[in-house]
Amino acid sequence: MKRIILMLLLYCYTAESFANVDRTPVDTLITDAAFAPASMDLRPYINIISDEQQQLTIAQVSRLAFHHDETVFHNYPKNNGQVNNCWLKLTVKNQYNKPLSYRLFSGWHDFMYWYSQAPGSSPQLLMQTGLMLDNGGVERWHHYAFNVQVPPGEVRTFYLHIINKSYNENALMPFLFSTEGYALFRDQQLDIYRKEAVVIQVLLGMLMVFFSISIINYIQLPDKSYIYFAAYVLGLILFFALRLESKPYQLSFFHRWPMLKYYWDIPGLLFCFYLMYLLFGNAFLNLTERYPFMERVFTWVAAIVGGLIIFCMYCILEEQYHLPTIIYSYVYFLTLIPLLAVFVALARRSRHHPLVRFFLYGSVCLYLACFGSFLMHVRPLGLLSALGELAAPTMLLIGGVLLQAMFFLAGLSYRNKLVHLERTRTQELLIKQLNKNKELQHKLNEQLEELVKEQTTEILRKKQELEEQRKIQLETEYDKKLTEIELKAIRAQINPHFIFNCLNSIQLFVMQRDYEYAQKYLSDFSYLIRKTLDFSRRNFISLADEITYLNTYLGLEKMRFENRMEYEIVVDPVIATAELEIPAMLLQPYVENAVKHGMTNPKQPTGQLSIYFNQVASDMLECIIADNGIGIARSKSLRMLPKHHQSSGMEISQNRAELLNKMYNTEIHIEIIDRSSDDDSDSGTTVKILIPQL
Repeated sequence: MKRIILMLLLYCYTAESFANVDRTPVDTLITDAAFAPASMDLRPYINIISDEQQQLTIAQVSRLAFHHDETVFHNYPKNNGQVNNCWLKLTVKNQYNKPLSYRLFSGWHDFMYWYSQAPGSSPQLLMQTGLMLDNGGVERWHHYAFNVQVPPGEVRTFYLHIINKSYNENALMPFLFSTEGYALFRDQQLDIYRKEAVVIQVLLGMLMVFFSISIINYIQLPDKSYIYFAAYVLGLILFFALRLESKPYQLSFFHRWPMLKYYWDIPGLLFCFYLMYLLFGNAFLNLTERYPFMERVFTWVAAIVGGLIIFCMYCILEEQYHLPTIIYSYVYFLTLIPLLAVFVALARRSRHHPLVRFFLYGSVCLYLACFGSFLMHVRPLGLLSALGELAAPTMLLIGGVLLQAMFFLAGLSYRNKLVHLERTRTQELLIKQLNKNKELQHKLNEQLEELVKEQTTEILRKKQELEEQRKIQLETEYDKKLTEIELKAIRAQINPHFIFNCLNSIQLFVMQRDYEYAQKYLSDFSYLIRKTLDFSRRNFISLADEITYLNTYLGLEKMRFENRMEYEIVVDPVIATAELEIPAMLLQPYVENAVKHGMTNPKQPTGQLSIYFNQVASDMLECIIADNGIGIARSKSLRMLPKHHQSSGMEISQNRAELLNKMYNTEIHIEIIDRSSDDDSDSGTTVKILIPQL
């Protein structure tokens, strides 16, 4: 439409000059002293030869007969349905005693070659230019007016070879301008296209802001939807920046690569409005979880569009410029109804998913803008050619693109808000859970203190009762009861020690804001608390329960050491773990001590803990606890401890073993081996525990 208005203005300006021109075909334009038009319609003086086979050379053309055919000319964009390769011939005879100097302008075309021929000589190439050829810098648009210079009293024949390889051809209308007339014509066009260029430059500035915001947000919150939106905006920036190539006399960013605008013409539309749109919608709406079927459709269609983009670029490389337009036409028409169906499906779900509204509003804005722009071009260009003109976007399409980008960006911002609220809610839940854990710790400590007091009172009462009786027949029963009560008191000391260590680990994860590990740690810790309280009431448990208990405990310690610890529990296949029983809480202090000292060896990047259960005899179970730590001697020297110092947990376990031996007449044997003292190349501690079966 803008080019039609431009040509109408041109007609109004030049109406006086050629209103009285005789439109009867004339072979030669004769000029004299009275010839001084500012502009002149050259159609009556132009003869034509069509070169459909694209094989003629200038030498051959100069010997052929031209004919007059004004149907070739048009003052508006036109779809020829084929490549237009034609030769225009103009013969000028100057009867004036001064040189004739005018300029011929016939529009902007893909390839243009200007020849001049004097009588009795061969044609000479004076100039070549074109939208697919010209890379003459910022001033490239001044190259499309060809000099018509004829010496006094001489005749010159001029040939203009025009090749339009794209089927949609710009206006082809030959005019002859004087120097002043062409300057006025150029200024008029500059005013017309300057407004469009300003709009595009403002749009580019806004798109650059959108692109910067999306990149900044991606740095703060890594999400694929930001990358896809940034790629979409970047594609639009390149697309609209290349549109300046078709705005005469405007500053172009890519004047050194004139073919780039063709490679990013239809492929740019497919990339921005289909490929990136589908990928962004898939990630933004999280279709994988919410709408799996729609996610599969979006993925397959995006893959097909990606293949079509590559194929379109290949067609342009092979100079088949009409094929991308046809492909885009089919894609456009085939997706009209499916897109409408997608909009309806999303609209029904918008109540439950607020992000759908942003995606839906932006999509509908661009959908309606594209359809409206298509309808604006249907009448002058026809059905299929109108789709190709979307590459020369109207104000309606620009508005639709801006609205879509704004809605998408607003949706991403809203999504950021939802993520922030979810994080805040998670932090509040973790804080509440931490407070509950502190209360639980306080209650457990109180219960344990009361249990110790009760057991101590019971011991004193029984002891006093036994002293009063002083009977030999009750001494055995007295010793057994006393030993059992002391055993319970020792287990009551083990529990606070272990709970204190676990709670310290939980506190460390919360302070490090590692909420996921803190939550898992709390879950496993609650299991250990239940089992610890359960085992405290029992003297013996099955080996299967002990292995499960140790697995859970070591899993917690591995989380606390951030996977810098590896462990394994190996059980002899001949052992029936569900039937074999061992003393409760006997192994845990040694495993805990191995974790504490076995993970601090600077020569070992990863701490290794191994627990082996072997059936060394029919009535004897052997448990080996081995670590690759720094060893007992090294640990004591580093910690500045007394030579015979032993951890309270291991001391309690040693006392328990002695009480169990006395109570049940067993032979539980515990041996601690410092491997580093025997061999400097080796390090670590090995604990061997022999447990006889009752």
